[in-house]
Amino acid sequence: MSDKIVRIGGASGAWGDSPMAIPQLLTAQVDYLMMDYLAEVTMSLLARAKMKDPSAGFPPDFINYMNPTLKQISERGIKVVTNGGGVNPSGCRDALQAVADELGLSVKIAVVTGDDVMPLLDDMRAADVRDAHSGRGLPAEMLTANAYLGALPIKAALDQGADIVITGRCADSALALGILMHEFGWAEDDYDRLAAGSLVGHVLECGPQATGGTHTDWEDVPGWENIGYPIAECRGDGAFILSKPEGTGGLIAPQVVAEQVLYEIGDPSAYMLPDVTADFSGVECTQEGPDRVLVTGARGRAPSTTYKVSATYQDGFRAVATISIVGPDAARKAERTAAAMIARAQMQFATRGLPDFTATHVEALGAEASYAGGSKARATREVLLRCVVQHPSRQALDLFSKETGSIGLSFSPGTTGIFGGRPKATPVVRLFTFYIEKAKMAAPVLNMGGVDQPITIPVGVDIPLPTRPEGEVAGPSSEPEVEVPLLAVAYARSGDKGDSSNVAIIARRPEFLPVIRREVTPEKMLAHFEGLVEGPAQRFEAPGLNAVNFLMQGALGGGGMASLRIDPQGKAFGQMTLEMMISVPQSWVEQGLIKA
Repeated sequence: MSDKIVRIGGASGAWGDSPMAIPQLLTAQVDYLMMDYLAEVTMSLLARAKMKDPSAGFPPDFINYMNPTLKQISERGIKVVTNGGGVNPSGCRDALQAVADELGLSVKIAVVTGDDVMPLLDDMRAADVRDAHSGRGLPAEMLTANAYLGALPIKAALDQGADIVITGRCADSALALGILMHEFGWAEDDYDRLAAGSLVGHVLECGPQATGGTHTDWEDVPGWENIGYPIAECRGDGAFILSKPEGTGGLIAPQVVAEQVLYEIGDPSAYMLPDVTADFSGVECTQEGPDRVLVTGARGRAPSTTYKVSATYQDGFRAVATISIVGPDAARKAERTAAAMIARAQMQFATRGLPDFTATHVEALGAEASYAGGSKARATREVLLRCVVQHPSRQALDLFSKETGSIGLSFSPGTTGIFGGRPKATPVVRLFTFYIEKAKMAAPVLNMGGVDQPITIPVGVDIPLPTRPEGEVAGPSSEPEVEVPLLAVAYARSGDKGDSSNVAIIARRPEFLPVIRREVTPEKMLAHFEGLVEGPAQRFEAPGLNAVNFLMQGALGGGGMASLRIDPQGKAFGQMTLEMMISVPQSWVEQGLIKA
C-alpha cells in the first residue's frame, strides 16, 4: 500500500463560521481546504439576495475570508474546494477572480453548475411529485429547488488542474470525496472507498464540531476561544486520522468523533448520498495519540437512481416580539401578556376585515419553555417572553408590531423592555424535499477557462436495503438496580433534517450498550418528548461506535425557518435525552464505572 497521505483541513462549517479557521489551518501542513457553507434554508436566503442583486447569491464570507489569505494559499500550492457558490457559482468565481487579479495571482478557478431544478418544476408538478416527509403536493411558486450533486465534477476539475473548485448545492461530504477520488484514483464503483471518503467529508463539514465543539462532556474541552479546526490525514485505503493544528484548543477523542459521525443521519447503515449508499454502522474510532483519532470501517453500496432535491417556498410572514418581564410569577405574567397581545391584534384584524393569524407560538424563556410538558420552573422571577405570530399579510403584522409599544403601560408589572425594538415582518420559508431521477437531470457542467464541459454521471441502481438485526438487549437484572440519568452512561448528539430530528446515543463503555437498548426504546423516546415530537420514532444500530441512533419524525414544528420554536433544529434534543432516568446495575456505581 502506498504511504501517500492527503491532508484536508475543514476551514468552514457553515455560513457565519469564524474567520480564524483559514489562518489557523495555514499554520499546519495541509494540501486542501474544504469549505462548507450551505444549510438547507441557506439557498433561499441566497436566492433572495440574487433577486435584489444579480451579482450576489453566494455567501460573502467566502470572498471576505479568502481575500487576506489567498496569496499564502497560492504560494503554498494549497487547493480549495467549496460549495460557497450558493445559487450563483459563476458570480462567486468572478468575485474571487477579482481578488486574485488585485493581488497579481494566477489561479485556475473551476465552477460546477447543474444543481438547479427550477426549470424542471412544471414537469415535477405534472407528475404530482410529493414532499418526502409530509406527502404535500408541490406549491405553485417556489423560491429554490436544488439537487444534491456528487463528487465526480469536483474530481474532474482537479484532474484538469484546478486550484480552486466552486460548486453550488452538492452533498457536503462530496467536497472531500472529490478530492480523494482525484488524489488516489478511486473508481466510481469502488464503493467502500467512496463511503470512506464521504465519511471524511461528513466529519469535516461542520468544522470544530469534530474537535470538541458541542461535545456532551463540554467541561473536558479546553480552549474554546481558540478551538482547533479539523484536519483529516487520509490514506488510499479510506482510513484517516483526525487531528488539528498544534497549540489550539478543543479535544479530539473517539467519543467526540463518534458524535460527529452520527450527526444528522438516520439509518447509519444506509446513508444515501449521490455517489454511494454509505454504511457507517461499523465505523470505529481509535485513539492514536494526543488529539489524534484513527477512523476506519466505512463500507458502501451502489447509490440510488435519484438525487435528493431540497426546495424552498414562501408561506406568508412572521413577526417575533421579545419582551423582558421581571418579578414574582414572571412566567405566568408572560403568558398572559402574550395572550393579550394576540387578542388585541385580532380585534384590530376584525375591524379591518383581515383574517386571523395562521399560527401563534408563545415561549417564556427562562421557565423551561423548550421542554416537553411545558414549564417546569414556574417560580422563576425573570423571563424573556417570545411571542411569535404568522400571517399571510405583512400589513397585518405591522398592526401587531405597532401595538407592542403599549405593553409597558397596559399589561404586566415588571415589564422592563422590548429586545431589538418592535418586531418586523419577515418571510416564512418552508422546506420541500423530493427526489428526482438522475436520468431526468441534465449532466452537471464543469466550467474552466470559459469552457463548459458536461460530466457524465452513473445512473445508479435501486437495491433493497438489507435487514439489520438488533443488537444485544439486556434482560432483567439478577442484581439490584439503581436509577441514574442517561448522561451517566452515554454521550449524545442531535441534529435535524427538515422536520425530523436524530438523536445519537453513544455508550461510554461497550458493556453499557445492551442496557441502553433495554432502557431507551422508540416508545420511551416519544414519551420523553411528548408534546414536542409527533412521531413515529425509529432506532438504528451503530455497533462499531457502541451506539444507537434515533430518528424522530414530526419533531421540530416544521423545522428550520418554518418552525416557531426557539430550537428549530433539535440542537438541544441530545441534551434533553441525557436527562432521561434509566435503571442500571447497582454494581456499576459500586465499582466506580459511573457516578450516580
